[in-house]
Amino acid sequence: MNKNSEQSLIRDKAAAGDGQSAVVESVVERGVEVWQNQKSSSSVDNIINEVAVALVYNGVSHAVMMATPLNLEAFALGFSLTEGIVDCAADIYEIQVDSIDEGIEVSVTISSQCFARLKDKRRNLSGRTGCGICGAESLQQVHLSLSKVIADFCISHEAIDRATRDLNNHQPLQELTGATHGAAWCNVEGKQLLVCEDVGRHNALDKLVGLLLSQELISQEGFLLISSRASYEILQKSAMANIGIVVAMSAPTSLAIDIADQTGITLIGFSRENRHVVYSNSARLLS
Repeated sequence: MNKNSEQSLIRDKAAAGDGQSAVVESVVERGVEVWQNQKSSSSVDNIINEVAVALVYNGVSHAVMMATPLNLEAFALGFSLTEGIVDCAADIYEIQVDSIDEGIEVSVTISSQCFARLKDKRRNLSGRTGCGICGAESLQQVHLSLSKVIADFCISHEAIDRATRDLNNHQPLQELTGATHGAAWCNVEGKQLLVCEDVGRHNALDKLVGLLLSQELISQEGFLLISSRASYEILQKSAMANIGIVVAMSAPTSLAIDIADQTGITLIGFSRENRHVVYSNSARLLS
């Protein structure tokens, strides 16, 4: 990768309040002291940039997420869909990204019908975090209403193995900093078509869903590969995006398996070279 290509991957442009464009770095440099072989030395380390990103719908602040300032329009689009705020991309009329002193504000203009539904939801939800349900006032608020996924295709175990081996080659931020999760969209042969990175695994998935929607790839046959564990939020967001196969590098949780069973998602965990574990709906995997 040449230097210009690398820089394009670690920077994002956010419109500043004065109408100019501000470059927000996804990777920053910090001075460090390295202890190695009984000696200390000064060095410079690449650090992933974590900033507060406020999501504002029709002028009303809805959530503040800690995220990597890259692909923020895709993040807003994906978050809006996977959180059930909108039903489809057409419900979003405009997305504007602004750098402010405290972080980044992403203003999303949505249809009046979706905004009315969001306001009704907000009356019963005191807070939400990137981890999921902190601030929810009842157990009914934990789950979104999920439908069965529609995914009538199969993939091979070899495709899963191929995608797993190749993920590190598509994570430049992880290579630079060692601090990001990756969410990859892979075709049925295991070739990675899109990869998004973020300090948060949910954010990485939302960015990926947003890019899939904007590039009209969401309906094509393929599967999700994520570098983290498969938590219930990952499966819930996947179901909202009609992703039929989820492959995780680490373990699933019990609730993630329950959601996979409920929605018909093929769930695979502990994906390693030449090994993975199938937890739900194995019929989509070719013998």
